[in-house]
Amino acid sequence: MTVLPAPPRAPVMTFALLILGTTLGIAGTDLILPAIPQLPELMGGSQAMAQLVLATFVAGTCAGLIVFGELGARFDQRDLFAASLVAYGFVSLACLAAPTLPVLVGLRFVQGLTSAAAAVFAPGMIRALFPEAGAVRAMGLMGSIEALVPALAPVAGVWLIAAFGWKSSFLVVGVLSLAIAVLAAFTRHHMPAPAPTRGEGSYARLAASPVFLRYALSQAFTLGGLLIYVFGAPAMITKGLGGSLDTFIVMQVTGIAFFILGANAAGKLSEWFGAEPMILFGSALSTAGFIGFLVYGMLGGSNPVWLSALMIPTNMGLGFRGPPGFYRAILAARGDDARGSALVLVAILVTTAGGTALAAPFVTLGLVPLVSLAAAVSSLSVVCLLVLPKLADGSVDPEQGLAVHQKG
Repeated sequence: MTVLPAPPRAPVMTFALLILGTTLGIAGTDLILPAIPQLPELMGGSQAMAQLVLATFVAGTCAGLIVFGELGARFDQRDLFAASLVAYGFVSLACLAAPTLPVLVGLRFVQGLTSAAAAVFAPGMIRALFPEAGAVRAMGLMGSIEALVPALAPVAGVWLIAAFGWKSSFLVVGVLSLAIAVLAAFTRHHMPAPAPTRGEGSYARLAASPVFLRYALSQAFTLGGLLIYVFGAPAMITKGLGGSLDTFIVMQVTGIAFFILGANAAGKLSEWFGAEPMILFGSALSTAGFIGFLVYGMLGGSNPVWLSALMIPTNMGLGFRGPPGFYRAILAARGDDARGSALVLVAILVTTAGGTALAAPFVTLGLVPLVSLAAAVSSLSVVCLLVLPKLADGSVDPEQGLAVHQKG
């Protein structure tokens, strides 16, 4: 795919802006997580409806990914990046005025939709800025930085709720989004501009490619399984196990720390052992972690130390497979970077939204129902890798960005 040349200092500046934009999208979920168990008492409604505050944000993000994936294939991604942050900021501020829980659920869908552009454009821009080895490392670093958000944002959310009330998280996200939008507009000329593909690609072509689906679906099932568990964990721990949010925070910090270790090691390990073995190993390790959770839950376990320890394989496995898996999904899109990255993320979020909605009525019943669903979803990643065909090594044309599919 042809890309306009970027000034020499563009890689660092663009990388920083992309990280800021994508982490704010993640913060839209994680800052509000600690308030979910309290929302029925504060706004009325049931605990299941309160879980939909999370699920509808994810569903809205899915819609936004499709929209921005198509727009990014047709228009200047730099302008779309800044405009989306402006919209995200204003919708986040509108959530402050939500009078009831159903109204907040509706606004969260729109908020999720407007949050999606940075996540769509980041992989293609990173691919334009760095060679393959550098791009995998950059994706690992970006994933590591973004992973701190689920670890730190709930802590910040607890503090914000205690100090200023649950609405304060929306104020923080709204103000920061508008500030970054201004920065992106002023530094627009330092960002690469992937050439629009328009009619050269389509979502239908990508969805019909078994090679693309190998990486998109396996990524979705590994990460989706983990997020289903994380989204249900606050209510499961406090209502089902009689624990506290401190247990959830320690569990998150432990998991994220080991994800970061895995993600930053993924580039070097992929060079040593190959990308495909690392993708399969990481997927299997994450699934094994959830099976461990399930066995522990069936034995009646609820010790916070064990809940944290079992997050190690689930998160480290995702770290090992995440960067090389996502990068190879973009290669398998054959130059249609915006749509390809959008479909990978849609697959992740559809899995997460559907799983979160299915788990919502059962999150107060303890560990086993929630982790059973997470384990089932995670295991589908391994199935995809064993059944669907691989991207052939050395099959990327550096001029066209096209990937040749391996037969059989």
